[in-house]
Amino acid sequence: MSRLARHGWCVATALLVPWLVLAAPAPLKLAGVPPAWPVLWLLPWALVDGPLSGALAGVGLGLVLDGLQLGPITQIPALALLGWWWGRLGRQGPPIERSFNLGLLALLGAALLGGSLLVQGALLQSQQAGAWVVAPALHTWLAQTLLTALLAPLLCSLQLLLWRRQTQGRRS
Repeated sequence: MSRLARHGWCVATALLVPWLVLAAPAPLKLAGVPPAWPVLWLLPWALVDGPLSGALAGVGLGLVLDGLQLGPITQIPALALLGWWWGRLGRQGPPIERSFNLGLLALLGAALLGGSLLVQGALLQSQQAGAWVVAPALHTWLAQTLLTALLAPLLCSLQLLLWRRQTQGRRS
């Protein structure tokens, strides 16, 4: 069992992600596009708990979020890959603490997540012989990536601080 999963409230914070996706608070939107909430939750989780827990958390979060939408496009592969990659970064080298680093990792994560959704949408449209509208999809992708990168230093830093204290408190 992962170190963070032992704390019920840490796991319960994952339930905030689908709630925020559904609620989509207006003050936290850029040009009508919300941030990538799964990226903002998964980044600190994986950095603290490691690659296996990060990948499993990405799969679980992806399953919940895919259940909220209709259609064949899925977030699971991208979230699992991000959780594994960020978990490896958290285990190797010095701990990631600086706000700029968190913002950059969130930027890359949101870009990868949005890019995977764009590619899946383009592949589905090419199979259905329909015209795929590129401009709105790129607008959404760019706005979501930028907003996620801007919110990550604040939100991810707080989560990292709380979750690292929880896991260190267990060891003592």
